[in-house]
Formats: sequence, structure tokens, C-alpha cells
Amino acid sequence: MIKRIIWIVLDSVGMGALPDAKKFGDEGSNTLGNVWKAMNGLEIPHLLELGLGNIEGMVELPKVADPKGCFGRFAEMSNGKDTTIGHWEMAGIYSPISFPTYPQGFPEEIIEPFKQAIGTDILGNKPASGTEILKELGEEHLKTGYPIVYTSADSVFQIAAHEEVIPVERLYEICRIARKLLQGDHAVARVIARPFIGQVGSFERTANRRDFSLTPKEPTILDRVKDQGLDVIGIGKIEDIFGGQGITKAIHTLDNMDGVDQTIRWIQKDTQGLIFINLVDFDSKWGHRNDYIGYGRGLEAFDQRLPEIMQGMKDDDILFITADHGCDPTTPSTDHSREYVPFLAYGKPLKKGVDLKTRTTFADIGQTISQIFQTPPVSYGTSFLSEIF
Repeated sequence: MIKRIIWIVLDSVGMGALPDAKKFGDEGSNTLGNVWKAMNGLEIPHLLELGLGNIEGMVELPKVADPKGCFGRFAEMSNGKDTTIGHWEMAGIYSPISFPTYPQGFPEEIIEPFKQAIGTDILGNKPASGTEILKELGEEHLKTGYPIVYTSADSVFQIAAHEEVIPVERLYEICRIARKLLQGDHAVARVIARPFIGQVGSFERTANRRDFSLTPKEPTILDRVKDQGLDVIGIGKIEDIFGGQGITKAIHTLDNMDGVDQTIRWIQKDTQGLIFINLVDFDSKWGHRNDYIGYGRGLEAFDQRLPEIMQGMKDDDILFITADHGCDPTTPSTDHSREYVPFLAYGKPLKKGVDLKTRTTFADIGQTISQIFQTPPVSYGTSFLSEIF
């Protein structure tokens, strides 16, 4: 009997380029393997004990003789490499058409209605690093009060504003306006609020970031579990990624360690269903900034907290650990990378040492959860419950 699943997504912790990575400009990407090599190894004994190094294709990390968990790697079936598509696929949605991107900035047919709707001009409107755009336009933003609009290689419409110039709640309102406008052919995956503080030369983004995602186009495993009368606790940016759909309780977090703290807090409660966590710092703080040292230290910090999670689990709890894409901080690119993702499963009800090998879609996770909780199936994926239970 499995009563609850603690499902942790290590945002961007991919493990090697997919066969079609060349199409995405990501040949040679291997987030986990390349960080391991760049750091001359990592102190992640608990992840290794679960079987992280035993996963098919994980040639850089050491194997253990008797893994405590079940392990495998998952390929992405959908046409993309971003957070939304990755999480949606895990939850049972296949996205054959990628979300729109804007390498030349957003066209006038988007920007002009947006400016009219918010009642001001804007700054920027181009692809940029989140930290570099503040260096370039932060001072002008302080003088004019105009929000800074920018994008990246991902399908995002990002709006940066100093919290003393545009209060956070007003920034969220501006983002909601953008979200309503960005539909149809211009339906970007996410509108992202990027509040910051500080003075010229020392601007710093705050934890008040919010993502305003598209709503999933069909029911996900979150909806299926919720419709069964079970809990779906979304920790971190899970609520944002799914547009609030299928969530019974949302907890936003400050950083990875706050996410772990909140996870442990909810494990201690008497809930039944899903506790679904996204730990975003790997992606936002280290991957996109090509900080492989920070990335490695972040993996070590999570590993140090993993025993608290595992020891807090009840006898009928199981743990899933996976990722949603790659973001290799050792390559010249600062964008997401098209990679396999690792998968680990652990819990007293499960077998140990099961090698799930390479799975063809992230959606196998959602379909397995569907079988565990006996919900109607999601649209894609093949359950692996019979292999691990």
C-alpha cells in the first residue's frame, strides 16, 4: 500500500545529451556528468547510495554494489527543453509543438498592446541574461519607472522591476496583463516577474519571482489525483508551472533549502496523495549563470539534506527524484539543454536495486502515479509500477 508520493524535481539536473540534441544546439551537454568532472567529483553519497551512478549512460559517476533505490533515465518525447514542457510531460502531457520563442525580441503586435494596457513605455525588449539586463538598463529603469522586458532562448516574457519603483503586487498585475495578451500564436510558456532591489552597480534579484504559466491543455496527473479527493501539495514554483491547476495547497519558497525545509514539514503532516517539489536554484542561480562550482555545491547541499527527507518518510511513503531538462553550466551556452534526466525511487514499499534503464518519455512518471492511486490514466506514458513494487 502506497499512501503518498514525495516527488522532487531537481530543476535542470540533466544527465547527458538526447539523440536529437544537435537540433537544439546542445551536443555535448551533460549537466550532471560535466559538473562532476569540473569539480573533480562531488560529495553526494546518499544520491549515489540510491543508485544515481548506476543509471544507464551515467559513465562519470561511480556505481554502488547494492543500490537502496530503483533507478533509470528518461528521454523527453515533447518538442522542447524548458521547465513547462518538462513538467507537463512528467504529468502526462505530450507537446509536439514547441512554445514560441523570440530571438529578435517581441514584435510590435505584442509590445504596443502591452504598453497601452499597462499605461507606460518599456525598456529592453530583447534576449538577455537576467543579471546583464539589470547592469545595462537598471539605472534607466530607476529614472523612468518603465519596466524592463526581456526574453531568452526559452519561451518566456520576463518583466524586471525594482521593488521600490514598481511594487511587487503591481509587477504581478503587469504580468497578468501580459499573460492575457500572450495567447494564440504568441502563447509563450511563461510570463515571469523578476523583481530586484539595490543600487546601481549592485542590483540583486529577490525571491519574489513569480511565473505565470499557460494552463495545461488537458488534465494532468495532478488533476487526476486531486479529483480522487487526495492532496496535491505544490512546493516551490509547482503552482506557477501548472497555472494553479490540480493543486490543493501551494507553498512558494525562497531557495532550495527553504524548499527542503517545507518538504520535511509537509512530510510530517498527515496527508495522502502528492507532495510535489521543484528546487529551482540549480537552474536559476547556477545553470543559467554557468556557475559550475555553485551547481556542484548545490548538489552537495541537497545530498546532505536527503537523509532528513528519507528518515522523515512514513512506512507507506515513497520518494521520486528526477529533473525536467538540463542546463549545463560548463558549456558556453547559458540556456537550457536537451538532455536525458535521472530518476530515482525509494521507499519501504518498493523493491531495491531495480534498473529501469532508459524510458522513452517523462510521462511514464505520471502514468505510474496514476496506477498507484488508481485514477483514470493520463494521455501518455507507460507505468513502471509492476517493476518497482
